[in-house]
Amino acid sequence: MGRAPESAPAVSAAPSSSSSSVPPRAPVYQRLASAREPMASSEEDGAGSGSVEEKEAGKKAPRWRRAVTTAWLIFYNIAMSAGWLVLAIAMARFYLENGTHKGLYKSIQKILKFFQTFALLEIVHCAVGLVHTSVLVTGVQVSSRIFMVWFITHSIKQIQNEESVILFLVVWTVTEITRYSFYTFNMLNHLPYFIKWARYNFFIILYPVGVVGELLTIYAALPYVKRSGMFSVRLPNKYNISFDYYYFLLVVMASYVPLFPQLYFHMLRQRRKVLHGEVIVEKDD
Repeated sequence: MGRAPESAPAVSAAPSSSSSSVPPRAPVYQRLASAREPMASSEEDGAGSGSVEEKEAGKKAPRWRRAVTTAWLIFYNIAMSAGWLVLAIAMARFYLENGTHKGLYKSIQKILKFFQTFALLEIVHCAVGLVHTSVLVTGVQVSSRIFMVWFITHSIKQIQNEESVILFLVVWTVTEITRYSFYTFNMLNHLPYFIKWARYNFFIILYPVGVVGELLTIYAALPYVKRSGMFSVRLPNKYNISFDYYYFLLVVMASYVPLFPQLYFHMLRQRRKVLHGEVIVEKDD
């Protein structure tokens, strides 16, 4: 399923009347942590904040370690922004030169596979504590993209010229350029309002369109999967197990029904928080 916009970037709480100074902003790696979107509603409140132990560990981390973490995350987000921008330019150039979408996927697949697979580092970021977000939530979001790239469009070449493939590719590209740009500028404390606005408005159209593109692509793959029996395990075999990839894809398609509304309405709530002035209080460093 398409990646969801992240939670609103936190803003500093107003100082109390008894305080003579404004509390310092949380370090950028904590602000990045608060910016990831939870998959389910149970992750909504305080998502990405980490446990009490994680927060205490972050406060006790040496200054050099926080500096290295910040530098790496800024580099990562700049690299991903640039990568998806290169992909967008390659797609536009192909279409302008050829006047058709047929062959477009083949021409850009290496760039797509590299940068989408590179996103697996986001799971590592969560696992090692660079970003205090659920490893499970991030893993599901990233792996769904990896699944579409490697186990659908890469593995079933007959569907690479489907209009639905181009549909979700365009959505992914616009979404990721906006998302990683948002991260980068937010961490640098120079977030242009247009990027912020785009981050919390584009998804209203892009997310449903992307989901439709993904579902239509999986649907187009079903006949080829059923005919070839690819990735399926038949009985009898020495392990005495059976797996049918065709029915697995049907289950994947069905899973969009409960997951899409949860994500979409959560994103709408986050949009109201960010664009309509609701304040999220940061913890002091």
